[in-house]
Amino acid sequence: MIKYNLICKNCSLNFDSWFSTSNEYEKLKKKNFLECLNCNSNKVEKSLMAPKMINKKMRESSKDETKKYKEFKNKINDYQKFIKNNFEYVGKNFAYEARSIHYNEKKRNKAIYGTPTKTEINELKEEGIKTTLVPWFQDTKN
Repeated sequence: MIKYNLICKNCSLNFDSWFSTSNEYEKLKKKNFLECLNCNSNKVEKSLMAPKMINKKMRESSKDETKKYKEFKNKINDYQKFIKNNFEYVGKNFAYEARSIHYNEKKRNKAIYGTPTKTEINELKEEGIKTTLVPWFQDTKN
């Protein structure tokens, strides 16, 4: 696949398009199948494109982003460990268990966590039951 930056000679619109090969672009151009997205003109041409060059600054920026991501993921993992060690997992029964606690039908020694649906979370909030969403990374290490 190859991506070209195209320009309409009629209305000056710039847009990108993908082609399987550069020859494919030429075939479509020759048959007048290329049309402007704005004015439907067939006067569409390739415009100059600069390749993306990775310089030292971009490489360092990428390293910073990776470092920030790892720090964030480590912090989330710490939260997950804390939750697993101090809360009771109730799985898909989270909404039921949260209501039981809220309406004093059930006493617990630990707080709970589980996997409610978005609908259940909204319903719990409407009932005045406080819930918190925590990003959860699956352990992919074997």
